This record gives sequence, C-alpha cells and structure tokens, in this order.
Amino acid sequence: MLDQANGTRQVQTLSRGEATSDGAGVKLHRVIGNRALGELDPFLLLDEFRSEDGADYIGGFPDHPHRGFETVTYMLAGRMRHADNKGHSGLLRPGSVQWMTAGRGIVHSEMPEQEEGLMWGFQLWVNLPAKDKMTAPRYQEFDPADVPLAELPGGVRVRVIAGTIAGVTGPVNGIATMPTLMDVELPAGGTFAHDLPAGHNVFVYPFEGDVSVGDPAVAVPRGTLAALGPGTRVSFVAGSAPSRVLLAAAQPLDEQIVRYGPFVMNTPDQIRAAIADFQAGRF
Repeated sequence: MLDQANGTRQVQTLSRGEATSDGAGVKLHRVIGNRALGELDPFLLLDEFRSEDGADYIGGFPDHPHRGFETVTYMLAGRMRHADNKGHSGLLRPGSVQWMTAGRGIVHSEMPEQEEGLMWGFQLWVNLPAKDKMTAPRYQEFDPADVPLAELPGGVRVRVIAGTIAGVTGPVNGIATMPTLMDVELPAGGTFAHDLPAGHNVFVYPFEGDVSVGDPAVAVPRGTLAALGPGTRVSFVAGSAPSRVLLAAAQPLDEQIVRYGPFVMNTPDQIRAAIADFQAGRF
C-alpha cells in the first residue's frame, strides 16, 4: 500500500516463478505469466533463460507467429540470431536489446549461435492498446554500445534500455505504454531510488544477488519478482553481496485481454481471425 509520507511503492505481490519450457524445448524460469502472477498490465510475460548446458537451449525458438503485442529480448550472455518474415535479421549478443512490435502479424525465429556455454537473458511481452493491435510490425535492435550507462552515487550503475534516469535516456522509442526498462547494478549494501509515474505498474526482478524493496523493507531474493503497489518512488537496497536488478514500469491499458498462445487480442472473434490469417499465410 502507499506510504503516504514519501510515496514509496511497497511490494504488493511476489512471484517466485516456475520452471517451464518454450520454443523447441528451451528451459525457462517464468515469473510473469504463471499461476502466481498471470499478468501485470501491460506486461504479459517475463521469462529468464539461463543455462550452461547446450541441451537446455540448443533447439531455440524456430519460426513462430505473433499478433497484438510486443516482444522484448535482453541478452546477458551468449549469442542468439533473430530473423523474421519482414526482412529483419540481427545477432543478439551480451548487452544487446531487441524490441519487436508484432502488430497485425509477424513470423520470426530466435536461434542460438552456440552449442555450449552460458546462454542467459530475458524475454518480456508487452501488450499493445486495442487501437494499435493491427499496426504495421516494427523492429528495433540495439547493440551493447547503443544502450547508455548512467553512473549514480554510491557505485550504482544503470544500463538504460527505455526511460530516463540522471539525464540518461534509453534508445527504445515510440512505444505506446511509455515503458521504463533498466538493468540496475548495485555494490553490496548499495541503495537505489528513482521516481516513476504514479499511474504506471512497476516490477523489480533481482537476477544477481538479493535486494530489500520499499520502506518498510521486504526481502526479495534472486529469481523472485516483486510487483509494486501505488506510489511514485521505487527504492531498493542490495544485500551483503553485489546485485543486479531488472526494473520495469509502463502505463497499464485497462482493456480486456483474450490470449491464445502467440496471439493477444481483445475479443474471441479477433483471436479466431488471427488464427485464420496465420493459417492462410496473411502474416
């Protein structure tokens, strides 16, 4: 609930995630889109993939369709090749970001370019408003050098994918839900605080080390997502070891959602149309 004294957002829901697989058997840790947290409007899904065993990821994500939302891939380690039926292609490597607006329909693949070694990263699904679900597909890809770094007091470092902090703005642009997406690195005991729009939904996900979130503090261990309640200020403190945290925020859409696999629309009829269009080769 809202701390009326300082507007600090408090932990509202914890999602420890579930082991699952997707694509051609890629093993994943799903922290949004599971039984504990089905969605956090406009965020529909968050997967972390992390393994040094090639058998866990070698099948990759062969050609598959999307309609009605956006997919975001952020690589931490390893190499993944993107290709789609709109002519886009690119190599995702450590620090790379891909923000793909599926819109009215796209067919793409993401396939590993390695057979062993650490493959680690995230895929986030962000919903599109009803008025934009049938927009033309769009593809944004950024090399590691294109994702700026903000250096904050106390040794805190922030890679800014979307949004602005300390005068540093991320490269992702033109997104309807006005997202913030940041990779926050803290030294042991380091403190982070940042103001975000009061109307946006926010989550923090420590993927290295543990953090304590809010005031009074709630412990959020590595691999657990904390969805935050109302307020303006997001604050967290690293534990006894350095930590890295995925911080995300966006404007909720407050619209009906109908999901069917890789299609996210607003009505059952729109889902049936998506299936028919894909089967007829109209993507």
